[in-house]
Amino acid sequence: MIVNSARFVISNTDYRKCPADVRPEYAFIGRSNVGKSSLINMLTGKKSLAMTSATPGKTMLINHFIVNDSWYIVDLPGYGYARRSKADRDRLEQIIKSYILGRQQMTNLFLLIDSRHEPQKIDLEFMEWLGENSVPFSIVFTKIDKQSALATDRKIADYCTKLLEQWEELPPIFKTSSEDRRGRDAILDYIDQLNREQNSCL
Repeated sequence: MIVNSARFVISNTDYRKCPADVRPEYAFIGRSNVGKSSLINMLTGKKSLAMTSATPGKTMLINHFIVNDSWYIVDLPGYGYARRSKADRDRLEQIIKSYILGRQQMTNLFLLIDSRHEPQKIDLEFMEWLGENSVPFSIVFTKIDKQSALATDRKIADYCTKLLEQWEELPPIFKTSSEDRRGRDAILDYIDQLNREQNSCL
């Protein structure tokens, strides 16, 4: 897929105020500082479409971006930032889960995982919640440029082994680097495939 255009549409905290549209939405989520904004900018080819920050947990809103005037990227708040108050964490959890469960236009959720880290309990529990609610999702391993290809492959293999302790089948998996654009075509082609499948069902 070629991205010809991408622009910001709206930010809010209530999924019911998201665009009144039937076009498919692809949401991106992950723990704070996983590289979500950088990945969105890399996919769209626009360096400052999604705001990046050195401060983890900056995204507090549901952010919609229209791509090629035909589908949306949705930047969801990050989760698991320990320095937030419990009230803030609870509020963000409500924003995230309400969107995921309530937004019929959401076609796929891309869950970002830092490829350098061991499986984290908070991510595994979130995936379990997605499975329990039959939410279609994919795993995107980020920051693969920060280590050798061998180390990345070993980490991901170990991660998949851990997942298979609970899952009969793994979701689609992507390896990405926002620095050198690895994984960009694979994710965009997957989105294009899902868009075509959805259009064929209309």
